[in-house]
Amino acid sequence: MNKEKKSYHHGNLAESLLNAVDEIATQFGLEAVTLRACAKLVGVSPSSAFRHYTDKRDLLTAFATRAIKQLSATLVAANEQAKSDESDAFIAVGSAYIEFALSKPAFFRAMWREETIYSTDQHYVEASNQLNSHLQGGFARTLYDKDSASLSPQELLAWSSVHGLANLMVDGPVGNGMSKSEQLILAREMIVAMQPAFRLPGS
Repeated sequence: MNKEKKSYHHGNLAESLLNAVDEIATQFGLEAVTLRACAKLVGVSPSSAFRHYTDKRDLLTAFATRAIKQLSATLVAANEQAKSDESDAFIAVGSAYIEFALSKPAFFRAMWREETIYSTDQHYVEASNQLNSHLQGGFARTLYDKDSASLSPQELLAWSSVHGLANLMVDGPVGNGMSKSEQLILAREMIVAMQPAFRLPGS
């Protein structure tokens, strides 16, 4: 344990506290997350934790920022794989989005809960903007206004549909009693069913 604590004090404590948020939130929900609880789980004093995060809201903002960055990376990878395979980007990105939500429910729940984060935090805003650009790029093969600087109504509808299904699977009634693989099959079937609505005219 002493060696563990030394590693935290050499620059890893901030990240370790975010790992603790994930563990606590996954088991007990975001409401159970506190700086003191995270510090205890990591094995350091609360005062050490407060040197990195001023309060719970600051901690959850960093956690949400990390979640958004990881989702962005997931979508970029899915889009690149779709290009490599010459497969449908809309289906690949939508499926990756839902798999991320099912695999990392605490991250998914934390990303846009403005009542628990500082939504104007510079790093959070930058991560959110980056995610928007990746969503736009991921859906660009099948959606309208692909040269627009912001999400088009079609892209927003696609994101809302995929996000809504993910939310219903993570915290709602859809897929209850199913394995993760069964949920992903169901999600893909829904995405495939809605995909023709986003075809470009004449395609």
